[in-house]
Amino acid sequence: MPIEALLLALQHGDSAFPSGGFAFSWGLEELVNDGWISGEADISAFLADLLANRWHGFDRVALARAHEAPDLDALAGIDRAVEIATWAAPMRAGSRRAGRALLGVHARLSGGPVADYRALVDVDGELGHLPVVQGLVWRTAGLDRNSSELLSAWTMAQGIAAAGLRLGLIGHLSAQTVLTAARATIARLAAVSPPADLTAFTPVADVALSRHARRDARLFAT
Repeated sequence: MPIEALLLALQHGDSAFPSGGFAFSWGLEELVNDGWISGEADISAFLADLLANRWHGFDRVALARAHEAPDLDALAGIDRAVEIATWAAPMRAGSRRAGRALLGVHARLSGGPVADYRALVDVDGELGHLPVVQGLVWRTAGLDRNSSELLSAWTMAQGIAAAGLRLGLIGHLSAQTVLTAARATIARLAAVSPPADLTAFTPVADVALSRHARRDARLFAT
């Protein structure tokens, strides 16, 4: 990996990068409230499930298609496919919110096609899903598809570990243990070709997200 690309991936994968991901736990908060998750081992298992059954067959596929999209119309088509294939309304809303936050940051940083797509997203409520935006912004920034896929998986892992910290389930050392286990899972999944079509099966997270959306008091948006 060229040095400049490696530095770019480190910058964009940094938890301090203002992508808006700090507001999302992807159902973890609700699972904690319901007593399903209570510590490091549970968080690792939850994250491994998301990586294998959401990221690998869904986010990774959508990102790869977006990374190779020839124009904004093709990109919008991929975005609509993600909207249709995501059955849980809170998951759809969370994906759009996270994607639009990331899109807004990169529209100011790089402009060009990213700013053009943001203008399109601003007038269409079904566009702006996170993996599609990731494919666009990281390609525009100069990352190749494989690097973008790994960065997508890593930001998911980092977000879950950070959520565990904010919820008081784990400390900083335990968070690194969770990330170490996730790193091995990501490496294993990345070595295998993803499915041809968008495929996800995360019923536990989907139900948790749906229950979480009805709570009045919550720390995370999802």
